[in-house]
Parts: sequence; structure tokens; C-alpha cells
Amino acid sequence: MIKFNQKEIEFLNILEEARIATSHNDIPHVKPVSFVKIRNNVIIATDYNTRTYTNIKFNHNVGIVIDIYKSGEHKAICIQGKAEIVENGKEFQEFYDIFYKKFLWVRKEPWKENEAPFLKIITNTKISWGLD
Repeated sequence: MIKFNQKEIEFLNILEEARIATSHNDIPHVKPVSFVKIRNNVIIATDYNTRTYTNIKFNHNVGIVIDIYKSGEHKAICIQGKAEIVENGKEFQEFYDIFYKKFLWVRKEPWKENEAPFLKIITNTKISWGLD
């Protein structure tokens, strides 16, 4: 299991937007997403009718970039991993409670189990820079 160091953890905990890359039939798809770091995983909310969700049903491999761009001072973490779909149960509720607390958009448009899933990204590789 790949673990994040303290600087990476601090960086992940202050940001809330990432870009996730998925693919299907060798066609890449990248989009911005809200995320949280829980334990050693990155958690993303999605909907059932999205290209991201459809792609992950066929191909669990994902890439994620979390960064702050400032010329000459770029900070980033790039992650490759596998996505697990979490639709209900104890883990879903844990993720939902954290998203509800962190994001106004969740509080404005709440959902229940099996109405919209989370993607739990299990990190296989990572690289970071600018975090010293």
C-alpha cells in the first residue's frame, strides 16, 4: 500500500478540487471533481449518469491530479490507482458525512444510499513536487 507523507497529507487536507482521468475504449476523459482524503484513500463523489462512472464500470484504472499552479511555485500530487464504487453501507455513510460537513453543494442537494455513489481511489503510485 502506498502511503502519503506528512507534507502530502497536509496538502491534500487543504484542497477540495482535483481532476480525475478515466478511459473507455482507449478514449481518455478528464474532469474536475470534489474530493476528500480519508485514511490513505482519495474519495470522490459522482453520479450514475456520468461518463466517469460509466468508464469505471468497465475500467477501474484512474489518474488524479491535485495541484495549485503558481508560476515557479507549482505544487502537485499525481496519483494512479484503482477506483472502487461505494454505493451504500457503513463506508458510504462515513464518506457522505465527511462530504456533507465539508461541501456546501452537498448540504444544498443531499442524497441517500444508492442515489449517487462515491469513488474510493486506492493509490498504486504517486509523485509529488513543490511541497517542501
